[in-house]
Amino acid sequence: MKPLSLLIEILIILGVIIKNIEAEKHSKKQTDRNATTQVSVNELKQFLSHILERRKLIKVIYQRENALGKKKIQRKLRIKGIQNKDLSKRNKNHLRKQAKKNFTDEGDQLFKTGIKILQQSKNQKQKAEAYVFFAKAADRGNLKAMEKMADALLFGNFGMQNITAAIQLYESLAKEGSYKAQNALGFLSSYGIGMEYNQAKALIYYTFGSAGGSMMSQMILGYRYLSGINVLQNCEVALNHYKKVADYIADKLEKSEGIPVEKVRLTERPENLSSNSEILDWDIYQYYKFLAERGDVQIQVSLGQLHLIGRKGLDQDYYKALYYFLKAAKAGSANAMAFIGKMYLEGNVAAPQNNATAFKYFSMAASKGNAIGLHGLGLLHFYGKGVPVNYAEALKYFQKAAEKGWPNAQFQLGFMYYSGSGVWKDYKLAFKYFYLASQSGQPLAIYYLAKMYATGTGVLRSCRTAVEKRLKFLKKRRCIQWHFSYGIELPFKDIHLARRLYDMAAQTSPDAHIPVFFALMKLETVHLLRDILFFNFTMRWKWMKLDNTLGPYWDLFVIGLIVAVLIFLLRNRYG
Repeated sequence: MKPLSLLIEILIILGVIIKNIEAEKHSKKQTDRNATTQVSVNELKQFLSHILERRKLIKVIYQRENALGKKKIQRKLRIKGIQNKDLSKRNKNHLRKQAKKNFTDEGDQLFKTGIKILQQSKNQKQKAEAYVFFAKAADRGNLKAMEKMADALLFGNFGMQNITAAIQLYESLAKEGSYKAQNALGFLSSYGIGMEYNQAKALIYYTFGSAGGSMMSQMILGYRYLSGINVLQNCEVALNHYKKVADYIADKLEKSEGIPVEKVRLTERPENLSSNSEILDWDIYQYYKFLAERGDVQIQVSLGQLHLIGRKGLDQDYYKALYYFLKAAKAGSANAMAFIGKMYLEGNVAAPQNNATAFKYFSMAASKGNAIGLHGLGLLHFYGKGVPVNYAEALKYFQKAAEKGWPNAQFQLGFMYYSGSGVWKDYKLAFKYFYLASQSGQPLAIYYLAKMYATGTGVLRSCRTAVEKRLKFLKKRRCIQWHFSYGIELPFKDIHLARRLYDMAAQTSPDAHIPVFFALMKLETVHLLRDILFFNFTMRWKWMKLDNTLGPYWDLFVIGLIVAVLIFLLRNRYG
């Protein structure tokens, strides 16, 4: 028992040290936070309670209005006679409709203001201000604002978590046709969060949600029918659900008539800028800015791309993107020339849409044999942007760009043969080019491959392959979040629910066993340390804040420390 006692003592000391570090680090921040956001949080709580009470009393209010209206009509009938009955009703209905319209318009305006503040927010205080507007809009019956407030209650935004109240609001919204509320209730029912665990009820909610237009409900139903989760396994039904989501996303992509901005790859590949890390270190960014100003063309193009699409923690800034591209283009970079052409083709605040300027820069890049420039010229001729529509010219430029491995040009060739645009329809060639483009992750190419497999066009029909392609397409568009999109913030507040979610993930997919094992190790470590170190004194202490103190891999550090201590104790005991 001595080694175990010693281990517990070490863990207790470690916990006290961590707690002291956390206390010192956040004491000052807590004071500032209280001063800046407390008013907003109190306002939000006040509005939330008011909204919930209002929803309960609204029927009583309508009943009273109807009773008073009847009494007034009866009095008027006695005084003016039966002949004025119709006129009185018309006047009353007109006034009621006008008042309701004014009330609704005011709610819509408050919601739009809240959305604008939220989109421009850079800190918690501004986000809290946005939710004050949502609360006021919800108080005026705005359904979208009520959805926002229900989400805030569910996830505990600004310290106001109340799952019971969230469910009441979701149920009220569901009765009024909110598909988002139907989807949320489906998730809560399927995992028994705040309400009875009931898979049959969850299925009903998801079905109503999908019928109302919820893309998430469609994907969840597709996944359930594909895997046979609480329903009979049915690939065709799953395919139909995924098709609706894929069609919706593909339609949006096709309307852009160009290179999807999100899918532009880093054509220059300096270290760190092309890595898979989500955030670029601020110090490294400053260093790269210094190199760019000193004339490093490769860095200039990469920074231009990052600012163009807003990646690695950098804000989307068209002015900075154009600035770096122009510097690189002046130094002779064909990629920079092509991206300037792209900016003018699509149009933005820094480079207003101008087909002639786009043609100029695409031509400059193409003259250097650049694939993006060649593809750009193909787009201009294909859609008739600044030049007459010329499919033959478009085909020529797409072929040259495709030969250089540019996936968007490969997709365009596939589309021309699939649709018969300027060429004879040839599904074999269409399949070939779609497949080549899909190997580089081109989303629309994956979408059309799925379409061909689903309908048996040019290939042997395969429901399973079609579903797999559609799943791949949706993953490329970052649409698949599944049930975890709701549960991601809840597991650490409910350890048992987290275990259940991880177990279900492991059962559903064989590939998930290893990541689930490590996730469970982290979860159990958090649970063990919480129990041993703090004896459950408080439920508000947030372990995730350890990321700020010990780094993002603190859990691995703790596990390593425990293993090291155990090895040390065992060696001393048996050595």
